[in-house]
Amino acid sequence: MTTKMLLKLRIEYARTRLHELAKKHSAEFGHPAVIKQSILLDELINPV
Repeated sequence: MTTKMLLKLRIEYARTRLHELAKKHSAEFGHPAVIKQSILLDELINPV
């Protein structure tokens, strides 16, 4: 598996997890778990 494919899979997993957490916490986007996952997804999409 190429690095690019692996990154796409990680991004998709992180995006799915973010949706699950938002749903679990009643779409409370200020919940710490949702914020943490959002930051992780952000870092995958926009590496520093």
